[in-house]
Amino acid sequence: MSGYVGILVSDPWLQNQFTQVELRSLKSHFTTMRRESGRLTVGDLASRMSNLKVVGENLTEEERASFIQNFHHKLDDDVDFEFFLRVYLNLNAHASARTGSAAKNSSAFLKAATTTLLHTISESEKASYVAHINNYLAGDDFLKKYLPIDASTNDLFEITKDGVLLCKLINVAVPGTIDERAINTKRVLNPWERNENHTLCLNSAKAIGCTVVNIGTQDFIEGRRHLVLGLISQIIKIQLLADLNLKKTPQLVELVDDSKDVEELMSLPPEKILLRWMNFQLKKSGYRKIVTNFSSDVKDAEAYAHLLNVLAPEHSKPSALAAKDPLERAKLVLAHAERMGCKRYLTAKDIVEGSPNLNLAFVAHIFQHRNGLSTQTKQISFLDTSPDDTQISREERAFRFWMNSLGNSTYINNVFEDLRNGWVLLETLDKVSPGIVNWKIANKPPIKMPFRKVENCNQVVKIGKQLKFSLVNIAGNDIVQGNKKLILAYLWQLMRYNILQLLKNLRFHSHGKEITDADILEWANTKVSNSGSQSRMDSFRDKSLSDGIFFLELLSAVQHRAVNWSLVTKGVTDEEKKMNASYIISIARKLGCSIFLLPEDVTEVNQKMILTLTASIMFWFLKQPVEDRPSGISDSEASSHLETISNSTMDDSSSESSMDENGHL
Repeated sequence: MSGYVGILVSDPWLQNQFTQVELRSLKSHFTTMRRESGRLTVGDLASRMSNLKVVGENLTEEERASFIQNFHHKLDDDVDFEFFLRVYLNLNAHASARTGSAAKNSSAFLKAATTTLLHTISESEKASYVAHINNYLAGDDFLKKYLPIDASTNDLFEITKDGVLLCKLINVAVPGTIDERAINTKRVLNPWERNENHTLCLNSAKAIGCTVVNIGTQDFIEGRRHLVLGLISQIIKIQLLADLNLKKTPQLVELVDDSKDVEELMSLPPEKILLRWMNFQLKKSGYRKIVTNFSSDVKDAEAYAHLLNVLAPEHSKPSALAAKDPLERAKLVLAHAERMGCKRYLTAKDIVEGSPNLNLAFVAHIFQHRNGLSTQTKQISFLDTSPDDTQISREERAFRFWMNSLGNSTYINNVFEDLRNGWVLLETLDKVSPGIVNWKIANKPPIKMPFRKVENCNQVVKIGKQLKFSLVNIAGNDIVQGNKKLILAYLWQLMRYNILQLLKNLRFHSHGKEITDADILEWANTKVSNSGSQSRMDSFRDKSLSDGIFFLELLSAVQHRAVNWSLVTKGVTDEEKKMNASYIISIARKLGCSIFLLPEDVTEVNQKMILTLTASIMFWFLKQPVEDRPSGISDSEASSHLETISNSTMDDSSSESSMDENGHL
């Protein structure tokens, strides 16, 4: 991608104004703007640039239009990427000069912080994240020599350069995500080992729901502060909001009156549930305002004073509500929170300045420490999940994180709810198969008329059929209605198509022949066999795969130093199988595989996830330069091997493709 951008930006001066990360992000914005109408004119720029940081937030559309017209008079001229960059630079300078300081626009907790184009950071946020890290990782044997970190220095960015701290922080946020046996933890790491840690970190961050589209391993090695903080903020946010769902905290059912409301509650993003919980508690105190955000609505600290009086009346002091000055009231609120055992991660100044990141963190900490909900759970029996529901939940999670990793315009919190207008599905299809979407007939959110959503989803189904998905009995309205099984069936085929296309595009010598499930199966078996092992998988649902040994041998075959065999178990007991599965996933991510499965998908041999795991390993291997392949297989040898498979009369029975299982419902 960076090479592609470099070709488009021929002016050396212009290239020097941006980092490669910024150019990639701006290129993505530019492409999105242009595709919405087929062309982009100078007159379009003022409205289309509203989504850009700084330029969009600090200048009105009228101000942008006036500035652009002075910059270039011919409004009907087409805009190329270099012209767009020049306009952006001038508008950015204009916006920064007018605001006097860019600090207020530092990375936002509630947005994908890693996509920010602004390089300033908030010292308050840095201090908060450092305090969080010092608290939660204080007992770690490896990190204890570096902790506590001094927030007034840049030590945080130095310590993160080896990748270990970030990997450990991911495991605090979502325990078990990374098998720590896969982390390189020598006292002095060589560049290769450091790069492996960062690769493991980035792929694992994607797998827990972080957006890391514009971050590479080099950004950590160079200590790019805004990108490091952006990722840390996302990881911490995931940790703080982890309990804000009905599975982890079934008592949240108290917030609603009937089962229909429960369904709505289950579909809400964690931030919205936190706001609903806060208003539920505030209502008890007689507080009449509704809190709709973690910024302007809490700046006066009144809501906090009432909230803490409800949750911890034994620690309350009347002076907090009596205080006239918001800053003084905020100080009293923080003292109250500390008396009830909540760690102090923000200052009174952060509250009155309305920092959305830190206020969200503060409320989430309060919820984790004392949510004030009933401990009675007898009324929540309807939340009991069947094995089918568990499977659906796991698949929904995998597809959701995969789609979010593509960098769509909207972050998906629930595929059954957030895909119903069809727009994100169209964006995903366009990323998987560029140019396939007819954007002229697509309806962009917000969409008020239901039939417009159906139109989008009809195009989604039409494109699926064009891509030869099996879509018997699936119509656009099924997606609009949130039909779970049909949506999962579509997403599985889309994810599978994506990985097969990636493999096909790598095999430039295969003369356009499609890669099949059988090709992937045969490739994996051949790699393991050539390494001298007797292991083999008969299909992607072969129950013998549950011990994980085959995949460890496959990983060792594609990169001989990948697996430390002294850490591998025999895979006999359930616990041993799970340990191997966890190790497999972390080793694959450490190599560079972007995968979204869980250890249970390996131990239970979920054929869909087993296929994506195998295909991802194959994709990684075939991307490596021939001289870097430990086996020494040449491109021509790999080509003739795949050609032999493709020319054979093998049918897909060996893979027992999930198309039949999930396409015909």
